[in-house]
Amino acid sequence: MVLVEGTMRFSEIRKKVNGVSEKMLAQTLQGLETDGFLKRKSFPVVPPHVEYSLTPLGEEVAVHVIALADWIESNLARVIEARNNSAHQ
Repeated sequence: MVLVEGTMRFSEIRKKVNGVSEKMLAQTLQGLETDGFLKRKSFPVVPPHVEYSLTPLGEEVAVHVIALADWIESNLARVIEARNNSAHQ
């Protein structure tokens, strides 16, 4: 979802995504690239410079992911209530 804002370096993404280890973020980005949602561009410089951006497929799915995240945020109380009711049964 953060890449909807535009192309970013790994460090920029890591700053915006709280609570994720560097290893997990790297694995997630690699998986999203493999699935065709991200484009990874590496520049031959020292230190390494890598940028990530959404592909057209990634832009398309981002609309749906953002809508789902918005729905969850709006309905979080209902989700928590359902979870609590399920735990007490």
